[in-house]
Amino acid sequence: MKKLGNYVTDRWIPGQGEGTLLLDAVSGNPLYQAGSTGLDFFEVLQYARNQGNPALRKMSFHERGRMLKALALHLQGQLEKFYQISYQTGATRADSWIDLEGGIGNLFSYASLRKKFQDQPYCADGDPVNLSKNNSFIAQHILVPKEGVAVHINAYNFPVWGMLEKIAVNLLAGMPAIVKPATCTCFLTEAVVREIHASAILPKGALQLICGSTGNLLDLLNAQDVVTFTGSALTGLKLKSNPSLLKENVSFTMEADSLNCIVLGQDVEPEMPEWEIFVKEVRKEMTVKAGQKCTAIRRIFVPENKLEQMRTSISRALAATLIGNPMNERVRMGALAGQEQRKEVKQQVQKLLASSQIIYGSLEQVDLIDADFQKGAFLGPLLLENLHPLIGEGAHQIEAFGPVSTLMPYKDLSEAILLSKKGKGSLCSTIVTSLDAQAKQYVVEAATHHGRILVLNRHNARESTGHGSPLPMLVHGGPGRAGGGEEMGGVRGVKHYMQRAAVQGSPDNLTAITSIYQAHATQKLSDKHPFRKYFEELEVGDSVHTSKRLITREDIRQFAELSGDHFYAHDENGVFEDTLFEKQVAHGYFILSAAAGLFVEAAKGPVLLNYGIDECRFLKPVYAGTTIGVRFTCKEKTGQDLRDEKDIPKGIVKWYVDVYDETGDSVMIATILTMVRKK
Repeated sequence: MKKLGNYVTDRWIPGQGEGTLLLDAVSGNPLYQAGSTGLDFFEVLQYARNQGNPALRKMSFHERGRMLKALALHLQGQLEKFYQISYQTGATRADSWIDLEGGIGNLFSYASLRKKFQDQPYCADGDPVNLSKNNSFIAQHILVPKEGVAVHINAYNFPVWGMLEKIAVNLLAGMPAIVKPATCTCFLTEAVVREIHASAILPKGALQLICGSTGNLLDLLNAQDVVTFTGSALTGLKLKSNPSLLKENVSFTMEADSLNCIVLGQDVEPEMPEWEIFVKEVRKEMTVKAGQKCTAIRRIFVPENKLEQMRTSISRALAATLIGNPMNERVRMGALAGQEQRKEVKQQVQKLLASSQIIYGSLEQVDLIDADFQKGAFLGPLLLENLHPLIGEGAHQIEAFGPVSTLMPYKDLSEAILLSKKGKGSLCSTIVTSLDAQAKQYVVEAATHHGRILVLNRHNARESTGHGSPLPMLVHGGPGRAGGGEEMGGVRGVKHYMQRAAVQGSPDNLTAITSIYQAHATQKLSDKHPFRKYFEELEVGDSVHTSKRLITREDIRQFAELSGDHFYAHDENGVFEDTLFEKQVAHGYFILSAAAGLFVEAAKGPVLLNYGIDECRFLKPVYAGTTIGVRFTCKEKTGQDLRDEKDIPKGIVKWYVDVYDETGDSVMIATILTMVRKK
């Protein structure tokens, strides 16, 4: 019997002893043995802290992002190998697509997210704060990678996605990971980690894998470490209550299985497209991954006068689902992850039957294609019905983690919202309605209890990612029973692995620390115009103070004619009583254009084009007769990757534009962007 390896301290080490026997979920045949007995977890942690962490912390966000992209491309080339192994977990090819290509998609997504950060190992967070009257003392929050390790304890349902969606975030943040997948499906995780190791893309110590128990690992963590957990709320509570984690104030993020729900709007009738959309969403969430999804629909709420029709529609849809060996192309639903999982689902269903009844399916038999019910871990879809959802808590507290969902009636939308909240917190909820007013009421009133809400109708159903699909740029998590944490969420997720510090000092101090020019910091003036400098030559703070320009009535008139903007305030014969203006005022966009005329270097040079404006504020009216000048300063630089061999090496430069009048007051500030050629 082959033993799975633990990848720790840059070595593959099988656990001592026999370990846990892992079986094929379809055939029941033995596959591997997995265990971590004999590992020195202190040594594992130290390797991550002393090898992986320093290596990642030295890399910039852009370097870490390119590393993720390279890893994603490498794993893409190995997909077919992973698909073949994934069948042994009971997953169909469509199920495996979510796990495998969905996980790799997270790597690509976070690789692209590097562009949201500076090209350095740490970053500024939010806007600077002026703390002084004379602008000599300011503050800025910064984020730096924590010095510890991220420990990811994952569930059995998505052995690849569960790992990749988490390490994509911590690696971009500059923190190494130790991954502990659920044992029963860890053989697929191990296969992917072997390819990651073979690629040599990640620095040593950036990723380690434990295929058995975590032993005393959690007892050895400190405040620089982060723990994430995906699984049952009961197990999560046990881990979260670890005395060492509490004592050391270790960051703990939990994403727990929850009783997610879907609501059919009162407006939806059987002949409407939304009816079929609702039925398809329920069937999909009950059968994809055999219902083994933390986001699967467990509670179905429909208006009480449509209960019987919906019962018939869902049952008919489930009956059309072919179940069996996932390697058979006809099969649309495979097996649960193992016999233990099937046993647990049956036990939970028995508890639900105290207040519900089975209206579709059977606990003891199901018609299968190319499979044996006794040998494999199969269970057909089970639709339950609870006619009194406000009485008793069973349907709102007991989760059967498989192809099981309970149909329940409601009287009005307010009652549906109340019922949705009885689950005490979920990862996601969906409302299917054609009425925006119903969608608004549900979202606003139910959002306190759900991490994500999908509004589904005929206009978005075709392109919708669906009820149960967490997305890299959206938070994945929920309040209460769902764990109270958040994963992913784009930039939000990266910040979970970084330490925020408020830094106070002078504008020069903060400019030097953040590599972003801060207002009122020293400007570097020279005879060479900044537009004459290549990207590499430019330094933050490089500046030019332009010549002056007198703004005249004729300027304002001509700009109004040219732009077509004849707003009353730009009319010299306008009535200005009871307005914010004393007399005819120049267009704000004319001041911006006039400023460009002052700071732009006309001759051809390294500046390739104007890339846009990040922000622009008009601070003081500019009347005819006002003289303006510009202080134009390099604010921030971000290099760009070459798209192909024909691409021009370049980067984006942000410029701080300060337009002032003859009194020295700023009348306009803006941040403009240019694309600048590299040497």
